[in-house]
Amino acid sequence: MTVKHNLTVGERMRRTEEFEVIIVGAGPAGLCAALYAGRGLLKAVVLERGVPGGEMLNTEWIDDYPGFEHVLGRDLAARMTEHARKFAADIRQENVESIARRDDGIFEIATTGGTSYEAPAVILTAGGTPTKLDVPGETEYAGRGVSYCAVCDGAFFKGEIIAVVGGGDAAVEEADYLTRYAEKVYVIHRRDQFRASRLLQERLFANPKIEVIWNKQVREMKGTPAGLETLELEDTVTGQASTLPVTGCFVFIGFRPNTGLVRQHFEHDASGYIITDDRMMTSIPGLFAAGDLRVQLTRQITTAVGDATTAAIAVEKYLADRRSALDAKAQVGV
Repeated sequence: MTVKHNLTVGERMRRTEEFEVIIVGAGPAGLCAALYAGRGLLKAVVLERGVPGGEMLNTEWIDDYPGFEHVLGRDLAARMTEHARKFAADIRQENVESIARRDDGIFEIATTGGTSYEAPAVILTAGGTPTKLDVPGETEYAGRGVSYCAVCDGAFFKGEIIAVVGGGDAAVEEADYLTRYAEKVYVIHRRDQFRASRLLQERLFANPKIEVIWNKQVREMKGTPAGLETLELEDTVTGQASTLPVTGCFVFIGFRPNTGLVRQHFEHDASGYIITDDRMMTSIPGLFAAGDLRVQLTRQITTAVGDATTAAIAVEKYLADRRSALDAKAQVGV
């Protein structure tokens, strides 16, 4: 239960706005949820800490979204944003601090801007964050040779020599996948053995287009305005430096779902991804999740908007059922 006394001065000064549903995150899932909420005539707001678009803004070209054979990520993001706004989407630049559900079933969302948002339903579409190497050149060449998604960007490297960084299941599996496009794939791992499952390793070692580079770590990425050209490596045992010519580098050293905003415990898998039912409802009643932070087989724009479509329509039914329950209680004087 939310205690109304013992509030700080800052908390007492917060301005509160009420909605039927609050959408946290304005990537493809959030924008799609906003579109459907608008179609459903729900009083909704979308809270996004940056520019609408999410990871699409970090992807140069997208060629696997139906209806768009070859589109810039920022252009698709702009089109999705415009489409959502045509259905009266209220998109606000707000940095969400926390999401908490009261005993009365209302969610309170606190923001760093000082506004509190309240609603009986929340759709969490905050996505996830790929773990980066944090080396010079990585940010500069993101989308111009550096990628964090093989399915998204692999087709852009047909006939080229590329590298995969990592040693877990994702790195090993995606390296094998990328050989359908690349002429050669180097797998760079800072240790002398993989953490990946034995079956995936066997498949990788049997692939003639893959070469493993053990005990190496990337220290810098270099290139030209046209894109990535080399990786500067360091031996983790001897410290010896070397250069690897590649035109692409796929980094798979981890992915963190952005679920830390939720204050209550929710069901999740071992990696922290949210478990939902077939309506995208989490174990917290009224809290729905869509997109990359949800447990699922693959994380693509198409799956994100599919999740969001289901979540937004499910919210309509959830709110109707909630109103009916409240009306029934009022009639019996509870």
